[in-house]
Amino acid sequence: MSGDLLVTGIGHLVTNAAGRGDPAVIADAAVAVAGGAVAWVGPAAALPARHRGLPVLDAGGRAVIPGFVDAHTHAVFTGDRSGEFARRLRGETYEEILAAGGGIHATVAAVRAAPFDDLVAESAARLRRMLGQGTTTVEVKSGYGLDTATEAAMLRAAAAAGEAAGVDVLPTFLGAHVVDRGADREEYVRLVIDEMLPACAPSARFCDVFCDRGAFTVDEARRILEAGAAHGLRPRIHAEQLAHTGAALLAADLSAASADHLDHATPEDAAALAAAGTAAVLLPAVALSMRHPQPPARMLWDAGVTVALATDCNPGTGYVESMPFVVALACLEAGLTPEEALWAATRGGALSLGLSDRGWLVPGAVADLVVLDAPSYLHLPYRPGTGLVHTVVTRGEVAVGA
Repeated sequence: MSGDLLVTGIGHLVTNAAGRGDPAVIADAAVAVAGGAVAWVGPAAALPARHRGLPVLDAGGRAVIPGFVDAHTHAVFTGDRSGEFARRLRGETYEEILAAGGGIHATVAAVRAAPFDDLVAESAARLRRMLGQGTTTVEVKSGYGLDTATEAAMLRAAAAAGEAAGVDVLPTFLGAHVVDRGADREEYVRLVIDEMLPACAPSARFCDVFCDRGAFTVDEARRILEAGAAHGLRPRIHAEQLAHTGAALLAADLSAASADHLDHATPEDAAALAAAGTAAVLLPAVALSMRHPQPPARMLWDAGVTVALATDCNPGTGYVESMPFVVALACLEAGLTPEEALWAATRGGALSLGLSDRGWLVPGAVADLVVLDAPSYLHLPYRPGTGLVHTVVTRGEVAVGA
């Protein structure tokens, strides 16, 4: 495959070329792709002659946007927790279910028991569905192993599933998801630092910790994230989801790539994250699923924080695979404008993962783009739950659609 393509007939092209929250729309546009990278972008009438012989994809007047970058998922898993979801709808809390052996522990048991090839196949099918919703790059965490062998296997499975699905996967080590059942707390932290990290770091890009009520403390998270950094893994952190613990300030202090969730973040947290250059990865579908207040997206955006949106696709607290649905939620429930939400779901996600070549359509960028079955990106929040993805292009090749 050459990765050469000319996308023509674009009614409105979102390039994200003008800065935070500005879609920089070009009307009646074209995109030329060479070798899987964007070679030229502009009005179709100005298309240089050198690009006119490329294979053509006619968008038919539809809108084109950058591929979605899903910056926080737990998309490698097996097992069914729909019964647990129903228990929460009937009034049980997440913490109560976790303490009773459900929650993360239920998925850990299922993942430990799953043959590796089955785990890859199930996860690849999930990633293909995400690709069909326009997600071209996805961060995937471990964290359902809680022992060295399974954590390492999960990271290998994430890479294999991404390759099988045709989705770019960035793996994150999350051995510090919760303390394994029956384990001594300090001994488990030492296991993560002394055994899991050396074994898992070669297969990961980031190190994450669930720092929250019922999970790991700020001091424990600091120790683990600093150990991960010593192995070359940049910190990410689950922060301020269930309670305000100080995890966001820890993320800022460590210059973490991101602080994620942030449902209980304060203006002080926002100022610190902005100053540190730490992105805020917001997960409005999880708040919806858990019937919690939405993260303070408006406050974080206005404070100058780089905001990203993600699905948090996971089997317990948010089995959501659709970034268009997340964009709609961010607008309808979390206070972002359509322009801000789309930027956060594309360019913001890329920046939170340290990817300068994703989330926008400019010369030199990876040619990941989505043709919407709509005349404008405004239809994403306007028509939530509608299948608006017409065609998906990854690295200049049509992956979904015509």
